[in-house]
Amino acid sequence: MRFPEPFLAAHGYSAAAREPLPADASHRRYARLRGGPRPALLMDAPPPEDVRPFADLARHLLAAGLSVPEILAEDPAAGFLIVEDFGEQTHAGLLDAGADPAPLYGEAAEALAALHAAPPPPGLPRWDAEAMSKATAATFLDWWWPAAFGAAPSPAVRAGLDEALRATLAPFAAARGIVHRDFFPANLMRLPDREGPRRTGILDFQDAALGHPAYDVASLVEDARRDVAPEVRRAALARYLALRPGLDRGEFLAALAAHGAQRHLRVAALWVRLERRDNKPGYLRHGPRCWALLDRALSQPACAPLRAFMDAHVPREMRRNPAAPAAGTVPAEAGE
Repeated sequence: MRFPEPFLAAHGYSAAAREPLPADASHRRYARLRGGPRPALLMDAPPPEDVRPFADLARHLLAAGLSVPEILAEDPAAGFLIVEDFGEQTHAGLLDAGADPAPLYGEAAEALAALHAAPPPPGLPRWDAEAMSKATAATFLDWWWPAAFGAAPSPAVRAGLDEALRATLAPFAAARGIVHRDFFPANLMRLPDREGPRRTGILDFQDAALGHPAYDVASLVEDARRDVAPEVRRAALARYLALRPGLDRGEFLAALAAHGAQRHLRVAALWVRLERRDNKPGYLRHGPRCWALLDRALSQPACAPLRAFMDAHVPREMRRNPAAPAAGTVPAEAGE
């Protein structure tokens, strides 16, 4: 991680202690700054990361009354931000420590409903069927498929997946608003001194886009990284829908299945890319959960086109993490 001394000094943090935080799957790195003018984090986001979407959206969401980190200082050309520090109580950490999940998921659902009710800022990219199909191909076809089958998919398979995803997602194209795209406990903070939706601090929203709100709900209640008890899932979903009475429940549940299926397929294959391209095999432990969530989603009528594609091309017994590569095998540089 880089520590830009002139930037830190210019904003009063030259003497602050720096505590690097554990890295995630992105290229961003964070360090807690202790001893400066106020509690803060340094974000180091070297290219190809770009801190400007994060900073711009943070200001927009703060104005909408949501709890996101205030931007205290920025050097977008160099890829640095100093942002408000919400502390250490992530929802993920609290759950891992044995906290009752029901209140946390209820609070998260409340914050998510407020996020989705906020007007989107101009310039957000679209998270529509075209973008979602392309993102799925970049993990499932470019990485999982060669690892599982030993060869790249044919053009017919690529076209078939694109057609299946578009057909699955097309019925829900009209609903568009802010979607976080990674709304799950590791990116949420408990802020007990705040009230209502602001009790939940929202992190890592720089990839937000215009999409269907069901995508974020799937991210939360069908988490790729942790099991969510059925009763907790039902309560959080009920809380979300109660706060958004304008949504049609039946249509939303169909959208939840469709967007969940796309996410589970993409992320199940993303773990393979992280293992083979980025040398991060630990994420493969989440593969069985993602494949099980995909299987559940594909059982819903809304997912019939994607289910037909999978039944035609991927035998059920292959819907899992691929076998480990042979010793000495060099991964192909495919995908993004």
